[in-house]
Amino acid sequence: MRDDVIVGHNSFKYKVNASWGNQPAKVYPVKDCHEMVMASNGLLYLLTNETHNNVLVYNKDGKVQLVWGNSFPGAHGLTISDENGEEFLYITDCELHKVFKTTLRGREILSIEYPKETGIYSSADEFKPTETAVGINGDIYITDGYGLQYIIQYDRRGQYIRHWGGRGNDPENFDCAHGIAIDNRNRLMPSLLITSRNENCWKRFTIDGKYISTIHLPGSFVCRPVIHKNNLFGAVFRSGTNLNVGSGYITILDESDTVVSTPGGSEPVYKNGKLLEQSQGDKIFVHPHDVCIDDDDNLYVPQWNSNCTYPVLLQRI
Repeated sequence: MRDDVIVGHNSFKYKVNASWGNQPAKVYPVKDCHEMVMASNGLLYLLTNETHNNVLVYNKDGKVQLVWGNSFPGAHGLTISDENGEEFLYITDCELHKVFKTTLRGREILSIEYPKETGIYSSADEFKPTETAVGINGDIYITDGYGLQYIIQYDRRGQYIRHWGGRGNDPENFDCAHGIAIDNRNRLMPSLLITSRNENCWKRFTIDGKYISTIHLPGSFVCRPVIHKNNLFGAVFRSGTNLNVGSGYITILDESDTVVSTPGGSEPVYKNGKLLEQSQGDKIFVHPHDVCIDDDDNLYVPQWNSNCTYPVLLQRI
């Protein structure tokens, strides 16, 4: 990967800094760098499935400030939530079939096991959670993206409320419900954005699980939706087909759900109101898995299955 390359389109252009997060691998090893979030203290929390150090905490200069965690072999999803002025992390583990709530220093507060209350799951092995989102009232939404494809909603104490989705061909169904986010950009009508990665789309639902609409992203096997200011960001881990190894990029949408920039990918083109299929352009990424945006609008991109590489920084220009 080349440093100092300019990527992106329209007013969302970035300079690549591929060495930003690099660390001595013997000291801070990583396997898959799955997801990354930024806390109000300005520190960046990276989740990896390397049990030597599941969480690496960076400052914005790319220096590791803290490491913790050695008990999450299937660490996949990482969400940060401000709850009455205190921030917590939510970690999904596909191998342990659980979701964990921790402090920023790794102390476990809550764990949620497989949703036997639904009457659908016969064992924990069927539950392979990939992501969480936390509502303003503390409700916890979990996507079973590598399992039975349901969205399960719990209250703040981990008590089951409802579920929806599952596999199928209807708009309310999913094929790899990989990620979820609460979209509060419309304060009068908050909604859920949920990934259906193998369908190349995000789907919008009410906060109680009623289907609203679909954001089609043809060609893009997109991961979780990430909202920053008025825009919607997502890492596309592969493009074209799910077998097209090393073909990822980033996609950025405006408040009308129109793709306005694709760093590392082809220019977004609409014809008759529909987005044409996109593909990788510049060979910047292998398998980007998430996007974290700081208060200067820079992007940090952790990658899955990319030769144990550390996150890439895209500096906004």
